Amino acid sequence: MSYDVIVIGLGGMGSAAAYHLAARGQRVLGLEKFTPAHDKGSSHGGSRIIRQSYFEDPAYVPLLLRSYELWGKLAADSGRDVYRMTGGLFIGPPDCLTVAGSLRAAREWDLPHELLDAAEIRSRYPNFTPNSGDVALFEAKAGFARPELTVQAHLDLAQKAGVTLRFDEQVLDWSETADGVAVRTATGTFTAGQVVICPGAWAPQLLAEFGIPISVERQVLYWLDPVGGTAAFADHPIFIDENASGMQIYGFPAIDGPRGGVKVAFFRKGVPCTPETIDRTVGDHEIREMRDRVRELLPALDGPCVHSATCMYANTPDQHFVIARHPDSRHVTVACGFSGHGFKFVPVVGEILADLAISGATAHPISLFDPRRLVTTR
Repeated sequence: MSYDVIVIGLGGMGSAAAYHLAARGQRVLGLEKFTPAHDKGSSHGGSRIIRQSYFEDPAYVPLLLRSYELWGKLAADSGRDVYRMTGGLFIGPPDCLTVAGSLRAAREWDLPHELLDAAEIRSRYPNFTPNSGDVALFEAKAGFARPELTVQAHLDLAQKAGVTLRFDEQVLDWSETADGVAVRTATGTFTAGQVVICPGAWAPQLLAEFGIPISVERQVLYWLDPVGGTAAFADHPIFIDENASGMQIYGFPAIDGPRGGVKVAFFRKGVPCTPETIDRTVGDHEIREMRDRVRELLPALDGPCVHSATCMYANTPDQHFVIARHPDSRHVTVACGFSGHGFKFVPVVGEILADLAISGATAHPISLFDPRRLVTTR
């Protein structure tokens, strides 16, 4: 059977693309190397921060506003708690990226926010002990998404809409044909008019011929058991904190029950790896380093580590995404290089990929994600 679109990779972006394509009447085949909502790539770990006051670049904000609309629709359509608003604190010296960048985006797009000094942070959120010169931007519309639930919700809705999903189906290669693409797996060859490639950390292998420079890093997630228990962290904002050296950490409320701990992690403190060589074992020295850093801000998080996990960031040199029809092919659309800050965009990226696969263009502002800015060899 031939399809209108084949989606390669059914993690966050691919599952959303499959759903949005099917919702528009496309005949879709989805191919995934692993099981549904797996923990081998980047779309796992129980929670991902969502926020609108975007310190990375204000240009992302229109996409975030649309993504929030689609988060609400996904929750309603699936009947699942795929996201939750908790409010968010973005803390650090006034001139650091986390604070100044968030403030810039909030002001440019007139996003509701508050600025809190250190005393106000301590008074309103007594778990936090910021430095005396620190400030925080508080965003009420920040919160977290559930990555595994999100992927599964999109997959279930896609399948309900008629998508053919094939798991444990590794793509060996793909090629263009006279009127589309042919995708070869271990079980056969499938054809379609379009292919959407969402390879995650496998981008360097699947997209090597495009010359898009993607590096992969191992990242570690930690769940720490607070001194005194998780009750004080149950009704708690997500946070990102940047210290004077520029090192960022982030964390969540206690969302996994009294024995689930509080999830925290370093942001962009990884080591190079590949999907084949990543070390899935988290060392005691890594746990000590995390505890030492986070207790500067949250002294109660000096308890034992009850769980840890690894994931992978697929990074572009400028840490912006790649989302585009391939400039040399009208049959190929790529989405990769989400650089550790992409999951909050999953619903809108699915919509964009459907636009690109069907019509070759989108009304969404995605010029920032054009791969030609990165390509050194063609």
